[in-house]
Amino acid sequence: MTTFIRFGERAQTEITAVLDVIGAPAVAITPDYRILAANQAYRDIYGDGSPLHDRRCYEVSHHYAVPCDRAGESCPLADCLRSGRRQRVLHLHHTPRGEEHVDVETHPIRDEQGEISYVIEIMRQMKTASSRADAYSMVGRSRAFTRMLELVNRVAPAETAVLLQGDSGTGKELVARAIHDNSPRSDKPFVVVECSGLSESLFESELFGHERGAFTGAHARKIGLVEAAEGGTLFLDEIGDVPLGLQVKLLRLLETGTYRPVGGTDPKQADFRLVTATHRDLRVMVAEGSFRRDLFYRISAFPIALPALRERSDDLPLLIASLLSRLAPEHTYRVAPAALACLQSYAFPGNIRELRNILERAILLADDEVILPEHLPAEVSDPETAAVDRQRPYPGEILPLEEIERRYLAQVASKFQGDRDSLADKLGISKRTLFRKLQNLRAR
Repeated sequence: MTTFIRFGERAQTEITAVLDVIGAPAVAITPDYRILAANQAYRDIYGDGSPLHDRRCYEVSHHYAVPCDRAGESCPLADCLRSGRRQRVLHLHHTPRGEEHVDVETHPIRDEQGEISYVIEIMRQMKTASSRADAYSMVGRSRAFTRMLELVNRVAPAETAVLLQGDSGTGKELVARAIHDNSPRSDKPFVVVECSGLSESLFESELFGHERGAFTGAHARKIGLVEAAEGGTLFLDEIGDVPLGLQVKLLRLLETGTYRPVGGTDPKQADFRLVTATHRDLRVMVAEGSFRRDLFYRISAFPIALPALRERSDDLPLLIASLLSRLAPEHTYRVAPAALACLQSYAFPGNIRELRNILERAILLADDEVILPEHLPAEVSDPETAAVDRQRPYPGEILPLEEIERRYLAQVASKFQGDRDSLADKLGISKRTLFRKLQNLRAR
């Protein structure tokens, strides 16, 4: 194995000079994890006052006693040595501000014999996400969150269309804005289109604008959201709710890059980056004929699945601290251990949005700055009793069978850990029937 001893002082000086050309923090590491040289940007962020020379990289950047891949993470250095090629991975690194998400890029440097002498690591901090509760951005450090964030980091600099898929309340608009903020279009508008509930005439007028006199009440020309997003990002939220008849007009916009305002005769050029989002299963909708196949393939070049809160249990204390600091910045609210245990055992069908609502209610109920179990909703503090109460008819009341089925389906859908196919099998119904019933449930 190659070691640091092969490199003299002159070689170290030359490598440092090369690294200083790189604007981002960069370090040269030998195959046995020893730091050969570091640029000033790396020393400013990761230096602790002690010399970095000959120290293990994982000790400095992660405060680990063993390499990353032996501490439960992927190791870009080991991956680079194994493949002999450039590698990228998203890591949590220690900085003076605490842990931060860092995009690590590795480049192997070979000697005259073609062997890897050392590896250059370049680190770029993610500014739209943090693992600190006091950050006003997306927060998280769980594996599911980091996997999602890595995909965001990969696609943001490109022009590729992105489809965000996740349950209601998982933060799809926040992720869409993170993609925009990390793109070359970040200095241009980020425009949100709420697709739910738009009629055909309203959809065209909102999206494409209209000319004066185009219809009754059109007393002046109106700029559409496509024009408002010129040069920036157009975010179509809940695109699965767009009626079938309107999908062809949207497809034409995306394929031709042109549109015509309502009442206009001349086509206009559109220039925007497309990001869409939905809580629906578009593949099932395509199979059922309620979503155009050609539009689905046009918008889903780069799908990103947003994890539900139940998949981010490790992030719950961090999210709670972050939300409390935003909801009541002038106070220091905390959640008592018993209340935290209740929250950790809850499934959160409404995801982060529901968690925010629960905490906002608890703040109002708490007499001091400690949130107790009695400040939480019944379904959180005593889920078994609440579930029985929700299903038990009131004295003398006869509930319609449809209502009983709806309540039961809401309960099992929020707690079932498998996929929809498995749930359909458990319930003894087809996947399409389950999909239809869940859509009806969400619509109520």
